[in-house]
Amino acid sequence: MNTMENNPWQTVESKEIYQNPWIQVEEHQIVNPAGNPGVYGKVHFKNKALGIIPLDQDNNTWIVGQHRYPLDEYSWEIPMGGGPIGVDILESAKRELKEETGLSAGKWTEVMRIHTSNSVTDEEGFVFLAEELTQGETEFEETEVLLIKKLPFLEVVEMVMNGEITDGISIAGILKVARILGK
Repeated sequence: MNTMENNPWQTVESKEIYQNPWIQVEEHQIVNPAGNPGVYGKVHFKNKALGIIPLDQDNNTWIVGQHRYPLDEYSWEIPMGGGPIGVDILESAKRELKEETGLSAGKWTEVMRIHTSNSVTDEEGFVFLAEELTQGETEFEETEVLLIKKLPFLEVVEMVMNGEITDGISIAGILKVARILGK
């Protein structure tokens, strides 16, 4: 194994600072790679991040708009949410797509695994391509006030390129699917 791949950090002590149903904040007393003592904070997520790109036979997709509290900004994103750790991620992705768009899919492809902001969090995300779609009713959660848009996929790629979509998982997933489709 390459020595650069070995963990150069040493954990001396760890303690929980805060938790709620979604996250846990930890403080770690560490010895850094130079051998000096330090403090490292970590946000541990209690769910896997899941993003879904529904794509119909005409290359249309659905995006979801909502106000994001931490940013105090409106955000256009692919349908996404959280799947509890220990629960099958595909089953959680199917639930999220149905909740936010009312769609069900006959064909699912995992297109990527992603880490978000890996300097401060252990959050792991997955993006799926959902095809062979059937429309049903949405099942929003009480925290969701969503707008849903059905758009040509290439228009959504343009929204990424011109900065209208800023969510990291959405950007990564959309560009990966564009590459897969040769767009």
